[in-house]
Amino acid sequence: METYNQRSIRTIQGASGRETFQDTALGLVSTRSFPAIVGTADMMLKSAGVHLVGYEKIGSGYCTAIVRGGIADVRLAVESGVQTAEQFGQLISSLVIPRPYPNLDIVLPITTRFTKLMEEGNSSRLSNQAIGLVETRGFPAMVGACDAMLKAADVHLAAYEKIGGGLCTAIIRGSVANVAVAVEAGMFEAERIGELNAVMVIPRPLDEMEQTLPLASCWIEEHEPLNLPVNIKEKEQVAEIEVLRLPDLTKLPTKVQEELWNDE
Repeated sequence: METYNQRSIRTIQGASGRETFQDTALGLVSTRSFPAIVGTADMMLKSAGVHLVGYEKIGSGYCTAIVRGGIADVRLAVESGVQTAEQFGQLISSLVIPRPYPNLDIVLPITTRFTKLMEEGNSSRLSNQAIGLVETRGFPAMVGACDAMLKAADVHLAAYEKIGGGLCTAIIRGSVANVAVAVEAGMFEAERIGELNAVMVIPRPLDEMEQTLPLASCWIEEHEPLNLPVNIKEKEQVAEIEVLRLPDLTKLPTKVQEELWNDE
């Protein structure tokens, strides 16, 4: 009997062909901080022609950024990501897989999850704004940091992320100057309340970075479909029918003629 893996592989080969997986690679860099992995992914995107598939969070603060592209580009991107993660002191591991087998893309949930979000046609009012991340150990420290950041500068709280191990990350958006001021205020408040784990400021995020970051539903704008003026047409039709029924002028001349004839 044919196994699930064999059926899945044949399905992919029939749809797109084995050529889709030739000369491509999968790159992974893992850190133990969400701000660190976002900064690492940003550097990977800007250092080579790769695509950010997304993040995998497996608990205890472990996060992995996954990129896809040509073999040379992925190697360069992972090398840059490793150097960035080492600068943050958060590097856990890295991996480059040249020409991954098609079944690897089917089993691991790292391929279509974020492309579905892109196809929904939703956009964010916070796009093209700088990103600020403040990660704390403990929820109260994060809430206090959020309050301090919102009061210190003209920024918006976009969302927050939990990655296990008691680590919470507040994500703010705004201009570069406002985000920098807000993050500094959030750092001091988080240290006063509890434990500050990591911070990050990304001045000019790319579009793929925008699509992989969590965002509160209040900032997502859904494109409404065009509404054809069906109701207006119906009202016009009703109005025309009423106008035709109101006057009954065809009977008036006949009655007048009959009355005149009877009088004579």
